[in-house]
Amino acid sequence: MTVEAGEGLLPIVANDDVVRARQLVRTLAQDCRLSLVEQTKLVTAASELARNTLVHGGGGTLRGELIRNGLRRGVQVVFRDSGPGIADLELALTDGWSSGTGMGLGLSGSRRLVDEFAIESEPGRGTTVTITKWAR
Repeated sequence: MTVEAGEGLLPIVANDDVVRARQLVRTLAQDCRLSLVEQTKLVTAASELARNTLVHGGGGTLRGELIRNGLRRGVQVVFRDSGPGIADLELALTDGWSSGTGMGLGLSGSRRLVDEFAIESEPGRGTTVTITKWAR
């Protein structure tokens, strides 16, 4: 897999940054020529993950890139924080489970909306979530 175009890092430290994250991901999705439905899925997943980065991770970063794997083009977005981490990933990825007052659809819902989803987390060391959406 190769990076076709990078957008650098976007800090996520305030509510306005969640809006900027949505805008950046929408622009990348359009540049990749994702369909409107696929754009909406990716932006929704990114919005949930940016909010998680802010609320549960205490802030962090987003890196969004256009990628290529052979003839396939896609958008990859990586969210990284240095927060408390997730003690039980399996539980956190269960539909309906929430560590706060939310609906519990953030991680599991985001996973369903994208083509590839990877999460790494360690208590006390933070969380990294990588999502990828491929153009059809």
